[in-house]
This record gives sequence, structure tokens and C-alpha cells, in this order.
Amino acid sequence: MLNKKLEPYTIILASGSPRRQQFLKDLQLDFIVKTEDVEEVYPKYLHGKEITNYLAELKANAFANKLKEKEILITADTIVRFNGKVLGKPTDATDAKAMLKELSGQAHEVITSVCIKTVDKQILINDSTDVYFKKLSDEEINFYVENYQPFDKAGSYGIQEWLGYIGVEKIVGSYFNVMGFPVHKFYKEMMNL
Repeated sequence: MLNKKLEPYTIILASGSPRRQQFLKDLQLDFIVKTEDVEEVYPKYLHGKEITNYLAELKANAFANKLKEKEILITADTIVRFNGKVLGKPTDATDAKAMLKELSGQAHEVITSVCIKTVDKQILINDSTDVYFKKLSDEEINFYVENYQPFDKAGSYGIQEWLGYIGVEKIVGSYFNVMGFPVHKFYKEMMNL
């Protein structure tokens, strides 16, 4: 359905994330991947979805004068928020293990924003999901980090991987949002574009 509607357009996904690429494939969309180097720094006074909105827009703005008619650019950003602080991507294995120890036995919030940009329009959507972890043992944390190397994931984990299988007790909100793309909201906006 959506692929027929968007046939006249070239869709550009500005993300190296294999998960986001898979979501667009699963929606049967033809797209190209094109990324620009953007320093993902945001003003410290921003909170929650203000951060992901800002970063998704920042990534889109890197293409501001490069978009052509009939091109649709898609950018996204995901953060994990826990106890009032933002957990981004870990810098190394030690950092990843420390993040997972913090999240162990606790609830946290995953926020994703998506920016959809054309030459004359920009739409920003976001979603929030609460994730509840069981108490994780040091052995489970070490096994996960060593075998799955979650260094490209906010909060140091992928819900669709081993740690999600054994560690997530419940979620409130969209599962796909936790994977980094609120597909249901994206689909609705693209259908209305």
C-alpha cells in the first residue's frame, strides 16, 4: 500500500542502523541509504523527547540544501532515559556493562524521534515506551556484552536480542519504538504525506 503511494518519490534513509533499514524493507519501501557526519550534541537544557526531536532534526538539517523535488529524507534518533539522565550508546564494553548494571531490576524510558523532510515540508514524530528489566546477574550482563557487543545501541541493549529475551519483564508502549523506530506512527504520517 505505502510503496504504491510513494512510487514517484526517492526515499533517503539517513541512518546506518540495520534495524531501521529492515523496518523500511518490511514496509516494502524502496530506499537508498545516505548518511552525513553529524556531531550528536544537544543543549543540556533539553529533556526527554526534546533531545531526540533536536537530534533527528539536526541530522535532517545536514541535508538541507541537498534535497531535490520528489525526495523524502528520513532521520531518527533514540535515547534511553533513566533516573533523569540520558543513556546513549556505550563507549566500550566497560561502559556497556555499567549501563546494564544501572538498568538491572529497574524501569526506564526509551524515546525515539523521526524526522520526515522534503524540499518544502518537515514532519517530526516521536514515541515513548517504558521498559521493565528483571534483576540481571553479572554473568548475564557479561555474556550479553561479550557475545552481542551492543555498542551501537542506546542503553547498551537491543530488545530483539538475547538480553531482551531473558531480561525484559514487560513493556508499556511500542516494541518497535524500543528497537529505534515507531513504525506505526511513521506509517500513518507517510500515508498522510
